[in-house]
Amino acid sequence: MTKLIIDISKYILLILIAIYTFQSYSVFKKKDEDAKEFLFLRQNALMFAIHFVAFVVFYLRMEEPTLFYFYGAQAIYLAAVLVLFRNLYPKASKLLINNMCMLITVGFIMLTRISYDQSIRQFKILAVATVVALLVPIIIRKFRFLSKWTYVYAVLGLGLLGVVAVLGNETYGAKMQLDIGAFSFQPSEFVKIIFVFCVAGMLAKSTSFLQVVKATAIAALHVLILVASTDLGSALIFFLTYLLMLYVATRDWRYLAAGLLAGALAAVVAYFLFSHVRVRVQIWQDPFASYAGDGYQVAQSLFSIAAGGWFGTGLYQGSPTAIPIVEQDFMFSAIAEELGGLFAMCVILICMSCFIMIVNIAMKMEKTFYKLTALGLGCTYAVQVFLTVGGAMKMIPMTGVTFPLISYGGSSIMSTVLMFAIVQGFYISRREKRPPMPYYGGYPPYPDQGYYPPYGAPPYGNPPYPNDGYDPYSRQNMPPHYQEPVEDYIDGEYSDYEENPRRRNETGRAAR
Repeated sequence: MTKLIIDISKYILLILIAIYTFQSYSVFKKKDEDAKEFLFLRQNALMFAIHFVAFVVFYLRMEEPTLFYFYGAQAIYLAAVLVLFRNLYPKASKLLINNMCMLITVGFIMLTRISYDQSIRQFKILAVATVVALLVPIIIRKFRFLSKWTYVYAVLGLGLLGVVAVLGNETYGAKMQLDIGAFSFQPSEFVKIIFVFCVAGMLAKSTSFLQVVKATAIAALHVLILVASTDLGSALIFFLTYLLMLYVATRDWRYLAAGLLAGALAAVVAYFLFSHVRVRVQIWQDPFASYAGDGYQVAQSLFSIAAGGWFGTGLYQGSPTAIPIVEQDFMFSAIAEELGGLFAMCVILICMSCFIMIVNIAMKMEKTFYKLTALGLGCTYAVQVFLTVGGAMKMIPMTGVTFPLISYGGSSIMSTVLMFAIVQGFYISRREKRPPMPYYGGYPPYPDQGYYPPYGAPPYGNPPYPNDGYDPYSRQNMPPHYQEPVEDYIDGEYSDYEENPRRRNETGRAAR
């Protein structure tokens, strides 16, 4: 009977996540807000259903007396995240919240299946990270000078990576983590965020050749320190993120081509300089040639994916623990084996939905700094997903990076939750309604009547402004008490009027 329930459960789980994934993309076509809200609520119901079905299987197979309480704690956590974000930040992206919680749910399920103790530790770390993440949008809204700390970000990021390179503990051939008492963390996971802020600040200030050289030098220092620590997965994430941010900021394909060429040359040099790199490449070429040695991990990953097929073996019907360090490096293989290739594809599509939404948010940002920061964080997330999935499938050499929000790793899940919260903060700041700026024209005298309409929106008709070049929106034609420096108010939002010389020299009407 138990085996029958497990066999049926894998099809139920697949149907539920397939519906959820379809809704993650169909929401982009909906225009009606009520229809979107109803779709988001259906996604929440599907997520809780997936969580419940999986824990029913765990209850039948595991002999953990605290399993019921652990399930309740996870369900309360997911509900609290949804309720708190919706109520504290009504303007937040609900799709991004739902997708984040869905990926966390998949992580809960697979970690509980693989290691109950590790799942409990991950849950505690995630709870702390979420409390901090709830404060991030407030910090972004209050601290308007984040773009000014460019060199502070550079010094902090390089300093943390340097400390790890000198004092870090070596794990699986790479110096990645620091131990402080009973706690250990991986600074490179947090430096990813700092690095994006640093690059965005530099490129938002200017995209001149000299500024690009400075930004490239700082980015190269980050990458070189990581290579010296043999943390090649993180080095690749930093490199690709910088290259994409540079191309978007400059729109110059020559920088992109030069970066790709430099990356290819650096890869060749690393192959001859580091035995660690040569081993990874040899494993990628033929993992079965060294099946009893270094190739065992990748070979077992391929066996797991093949054993799962399209529909999976079912929870507790496979052997994902046969893959060494499966909970960190090969969680995708574990999902594909027990939940099926189709389920794993749905997880990838949900990750892609997150990236699409983050890029969409980035493109709507008025300030260049916010645009580049959101884009950089989205690229960091997407590159990491690609590296972990590609490594598990032998599409690319194994890099040892975690599957964001799913794999075991306190530093990884904390940094990813913070990245999502930062993007949410940008999105919320953009959508918040602000009181309109006063009407600056001298005709008609709205301010004297106590009426303050939105910028460029008279309450009646088109006033008879002269057609001889007079512009009531011009600062020179404002009443004297309105000529102090103010932010430009465009399309219902404050823009970077005072920070952007080009827009400051244009009139309000021309800027629109």
